[in-house]
Amino acid sequence: MTDPIRTVLYGASDKEISFYQSLVEKHGSPLLLFDSSKLKQQYRALQQALPNVDLFYAIKALPQIDALKELDELEAGFDVASSGELDILLSLKVSGRRTIHTHPVKSDKDIRDALRFGSTTFVIDNLDELKKLQPYRGRVGILLRVSFRSENAKVDLSKKFGCTEDEVANIILQAEQLGLHIKGLSFHVGSQCETSDQHVAAIHSCRDMMLELNKKVKAPLSILDIGGGFPADYALESIDILEFCKPIRAALESLPDDWHIYAEPGRYLIAPAVTCVTTIIGKSIRYGMPWYYIDDGVYGSFSGKIFDHAEYPLQVLTEGKTSTSVLAGPTCDSIDIIDEHIELPELNIGDLIIGHQMGAYTAATRTRFNLLKEAKFIVL
Repeated sequence: MTDPIRTVLYGASDKEISFYQSLVEKHGSPLLLFDSSKLKQQYRALQQALPNVDLFYAIKALPQIDALKELDELEAGFDVASSGELDILLSLKVSGRRTIHTHPVKSDKDIRDALRFGSTTFVIDNLDELKKLQPYRGRVGILLRVSFRSENAKVDLSKKFGCTEDEVANIILQAEQLGLHIKGLSFHVGSQCETSDQHVAAIHSCRDMMLELNKKVKAPLSILDIGGGFPADYALESIDILEFCKPIRAALESLPDDWHIYAEPGRYLIAPAVTCVTTIIGKSIRYGMPWYYIDDGVYGSFSGKIFDHAEYPLQVLTEGKTSTSVLAGPTCDSIDIIDEHIELPELNIGDLIIGHQMGAYTAATRTRFNLLKEAKFIVL
């Protein structure tokens, strides 16, 4: 997959400039601005693109309580991966029946915490993980995660997790001998997919395996979890999610009518719902190039540049002749550079730089290095 193109927007309307400036004057900088209407728009668009698919929001993308409240009101399901994520849902009084625990590797405490919460569907990908659930066999339903590697995904999520297709039958038959019911299969073809080709291939493979296995097992497999991977629009090219999901819809139509289909969207839903506002706190000329230092960086809200391989669309509020510049973060570490070859007009200390599509794997993965101030989360 090719590296994403850095998108820079130059200039803004007086109304837009006043909006950002007034927020900084009131709340300080940096800021993360949450637009609940955009989250609702994304959720409904994906519902339309994947009709008859139960959507479970991947909390790890942004475990922020205001975002979770909006999704709760939309009656979304929740994909959880830890007891900490369950605790947030507990504070919102979300029913455990609306959750699936998708982390394939769990401690016994993780399992007990989830069961206490009411979450009873667990994902596993090997026999050792299967045996951890045996003490709770009367209380759990299981999905077996299968590995489908994808060359067109930005983040490969089938390298660390997922059994091979050759292992599926043995694990399911072993589960039956242990008195455990594997209800279906799951997969995640990777994050930020360019096309839905691998989703389609995985759906067809899982369908064939499940149909064949249903001839051999006492309790049939009837759930298919197609994971996530639905792309965010980091290049601001207006991704058509209906078109992206069209081949997926066609593949799902080949499944038996009584099967249940799940999906685990995170990035597509939350990325465009959050905007980052940062301020230039320093500038210099180094190696003949302008360097601008802002009050947020790769140890903060731009952490996805390192952990998520993301390049966020940036906006400067002024226009003018541009030159190749460096945009750096506020920490004392030299790795804290957002972009080393970005075209920027001449900027001044105090100017604002806006980051778009910054809801997914930004605040969720930031650190406290240098104990710098975190971006304040503002609900618009």
